[in-house]
Amino acid sequence: MDIVLLGSGNVATNLALALKTAGYNIVQVFSPNLVNAKELAKKVNSDPINNFSEIDRAADLYIIAVKDDAIAEVARHLKHVDGLVVHTSGTTDIKVLSSEVGSAGVFYPLQTFSKSKAVDFKTIPICLEASDPHQLKLLTQLAEKLSGKVYVMDGAKRKVLHLAAVFACNFTNHLYALSNQILTKNDLDFELIRPLIAETTDKVMADLPENVQTGPAVRHDESTMNKHLAMLSSLPELQEIYQTLSNSIKLAHK
Repeated sequence: MDIVLLGSGNVATNLALALKTAGYNIVQVFSPNLVNAKELAKKVNSDPINNFSEIDRAADLYIIAVKDDAIAEVARHLKHVDGLVVHTSGTTDIKVLSSEVGSAGVFYPLQTFSKSKAVDFKTIPICLEASDPHQLKLLTQLAEKLSGKVYVMDGAKRKVLHLAAVFACNFTNHLYALSNQILTKNDLDFELIRPLIAETTDKVMADLPENVQTGPAVRHDESTMNKHLAMLSSLPELQEIYQTLSNSIKLAHK
């Protein structure tokens, strides 16, 4: 199978490496920034391009791995390709592609990716959708070469999954950043709470999060929470976050 990869960011990089390892031929890597295209193309023995006019029109699969707001624009340049066109977004409707190309699909790997850290694709859920059964079969065969967790899922379910992922990953990571802000401001090292983060993560890998909630809010310890709010008096935006999350925890554990 010949694949054209459109994108050179975190998702594109990890997916390209996984596809190459699985034996797939990535014929081109496209990026508006030719330096980025060359960097990724070199890793997967592919041709870097930065102009849509250079795209190989005879490939079997075109994977759009760019930010959500750019998917429609990229798709408009793929109107006349022969192969299946998919995107890797959790929230973008398949219609964004099907309105532009002949065969459309979704190949959504549910994971947080970084260029600097390799991930084991075998453990990553991959959610699939396609415009017809034949293309879905093709995508399923490809996904099963990469992962042991492949799910066929319509757009509505995929959007819910992505929303949940934002709460579980993006918001949680931002809270880590806010925690580090508080520590740094008081000459304390983030290293002190890494074991706490690790233990919390281990717990939710073995049980539902609502069953392992700890802290002053779940105990309805108003005295401690009031002290915390007082400590955040110079940071009203953090006070608001603290109060909102504490109230949510208290409501969940009446």
